Amino acid sequence: MPRFRPALSALVLTLAGALALSSCASGGPEAAPESTENETSLVVYSGRDEKLVAPLIAQFEEASGIDVEVRYAGSTELAAQLLEEGDRTPAQVFLSQDSGSLGAVDAAGLLSTLPEAVTSTVPSEYTSTDGSWVGLTGRARVIAYDSQTYTADQIPGDVFELTQPEWKGKVAIVPSNASFQAFLTALRVEEGEERARQWLEGMVANDAQIYAKNGEVLEAVNTGVVPLGLINHYYWARSEQDPATLRAQLKFGDPGTVSALVNVTGAGILTGAADSRAAQEFVAFLLSDQAQTYFAEETSEYPLVAGAASPAGVPALSELGGPDIDLSSLSSVQDTVAMLTQAGLL
Repeated sequence: MPRFRPALSALVLTLAGALALSSCASGGPEAAPESTENETSLVVYSGRDEKLVAPLIAQFEEASGIDVEVRYAGSTELAAQLLEEGDRTPAQVFLSQDSGSLGAVDAAGLLSTLPEAVTSTVPSEYTSTDGSWVGLTGRARVIAYDSQTYTADQIPGDVFELTQPEWKGKVAIVPSNASFQAFLTALRVEEGEERARQWLEGMVANDAQIYAKNGEVLEAVNTGVVPLGLINHYYWARSEQDPATLRAQLKFGDPGTVSALVNVTGAGILTGAADSRAAQEFVAFLLSDQAQTYFAEETSEYPLVAGAASPAGVPALSELGGPDIDLSSLSSVQDTVAMLTQAGLL
């Protein structure tokens, strides 16, 4: 197994050096924090599914010698927990499934500022504008469709068309999923509250089929139970059999529209752990070639670090034409949850 420290030493040392300079600038050498480079443990709140990221975290533990205690739950749930715990939280790193949850925690002043040397490793459109969190992988919103019933050009590239009568009872959604909630938040931010509400109510009136998990939606489309389903691309791309042979195929959204949204997973360091060497090493590891390759090959997400290969079977990230949207603006997840609740979907 490749070793972590040699591959990441430059990034970790740059991060640590930037933090040290920041401390000196704010209070001089005598105000510098006590060294934490000998830390042997780390607490992570993970909104990422355990079966997807636990193997990668195990790689980090083996290579770094740091024991990682992980608390797994939904990103929205963990964000709410962090807001409740405040500066009393034991968490040192928040690993989130979506940018909105990170934005909500940042808005409460609970995330420390990462050095530019870290956040600049990914394109600016896929990370925070204030350096509070860094994007790790991209997740494209798509429509899975029954290719035995429809051709790709018959599937709308704009989700607003899915409220038309011809799609009544034919579209599956997962309102409880963080990615769907982040997508609806993007609709609210880009199209306005009223148009987003009209779309959601239109989907309900058009008898949208409600599922508990995205994997269930893909399976339903693949078996002909429902013709269309809103999911993220990687559920299809990481299928056990060759995705190209599946009955379910993908329609990517019209470039430049919210329908082509590429949201991100990301990580931030909590303010109480701003000087934690273990937290710094963990975030640096998630941006390493080793981790970015793992994401592409094992979870079929889009790596965000320049030069990393895209997952197999899907268009390159540069070809998707995602909307020009500040992902940091998707922090109003609770307002989205309220909208879903009012629509009777939660």
